[in-house]
Amino acid sequence: MTRMARLELPHGTHELPVLSGSIGPDVVDIRKLYGQADVFTYDPGFTSTAACASGITYIDGDAGTLLYRGYPIEQLAEHSSFMEVAYLLTEGELPTKDELDRFVYTITRHTMVHEQLMNFYRGFRRDAHPMAIMCGVVGALSAFYHDSTDIEDPKQRMIASHRLIAKMPTIAAMAYKYSVGQPFIYPDNSLSYTGNFLRMTFAVPAEPYVVDPVIERALDRIFTLHADHEQNASTSTVRLASSSGANPFACVAAGIACLWGPAHGGANEAALNMLRAIGRPERIPQFIARAKDKDDPFRLMGFGHRVYKNYDPRAKVMMETAKEVLDKLNVQDPIFDVARELERIALSDEYFIEKKLYPNVDFYSGIILSAIGFPTSMFTALFALARTVGWVAQWNEMIGDPEQKIGRPRQLYIGSPRRDYVPIEAR
Repeated sequence: MTRMARLELPHGTHELPVLSGSIGPDVVDIRKLYGQADVFTYDPGFTSTAACASGITYIDGDAGTLLYRGYPIEQLAEHSSFMEVAYLLTEGELPTKDELDRFVYTITRHTMVHEQLMNFYRGFRRDAHPMAIMCGVVGALSAFYHDSTDIEDPKQRMIASHRLIAKMPTIAAMAYKYSVGQPFIYPDNSLSYTGNFLRMTFAVPAEPYVVDPVIERALDRIFTLHADHEQNASTSTVRLASSSGANPFACVAAGIACLWGPAHGGANEAALNMLRAIGRPERIPQFIARAKDKDDPFRLMGFGHRVYKNYDPRAKVMMETAKEVLDKLNVQDPIFDVARELERIALSDEYFIEKKLYPNVDFYSGIILSAIGFPTSMFTALFALARTVGWVAQWNEMIGDPEQKIGRPRQLYIGSPRRDYVPIEAR
């Protein structure tokens, strides 16, 4: 028997169905509320609204839990690989060895981009932000791959999914190469997904490039940790764009544009800049005092999260990875000392404990990427590269959901009521 929630309104009482997922909070089904009661719900930021039913990612912010298809992110980061996680998110289950081998083979053979696409890069200034280039180039893919834009054809959707996952490292690496004035490096099918990206980014024709396995593994973990994160701003943007029937390349370009925002994908860059501003561990107390001062605009970046009210499960993995990378590269960076001391103080300070301001994934990821050699302008582009897997999985799930309709949020209108036009001479 369906459970019902009673809603008391000034003009009567209404009953609405209560739906339960496999885990997580129940939801009140308000789809018929407007028709029955002539009222809307008001929820800026959609913080209390479920816009879809999804079986891909689950987050319990209070418990600090993040699951991909039911698997804890910590287990996947430790034991799996990004390609295996990509298969899991897009196909729904962990692959057998044969399935993974076929998937990797397919992705590897789609990494090259159309030669004419390279001309797009020359239209940008050399100092263009990589995300500006990514938005334009990814959106332009639909002009080159007409055989995978029919969203009603499952085969074309699969081809488009593979193309997007495969070509994003090539597109991101080319954006970096263009910014530094170096020649583009073509993909190498003998390398892993992550190793190939490192080579396309940092190799030059004048000398051989050997992929460092420690760096390769660290970046692979970063990709895994960023592959999906439920219905965040950019994922919701991809879903909203796709609800109109737009082609997958346009939808992912829309996701990239949303991810570009400093409140979303640019958070790790902001955290790194903050650590650099602090500079030395002995300066931490004065910055913590500023963070506690309500009249001071300074905020500790990389702490707290819109969803997590506990320790971000990705942050611990990222902290261990940062140590591995800095040890391997023999980086004596005081920024890492600042990060560790700031984390220690914040986790023991009553102010941060009370407000549940725990370190999140962005706190350490910027340190790792900087140590590897990526400029801060590339941080969000790397985020987009990894998140493409999640966007593709969410896009495919939405297309196959018979209950989904074109997105059309309502509003609480606070403008002028109806009024008549007044001729300019009478105003």
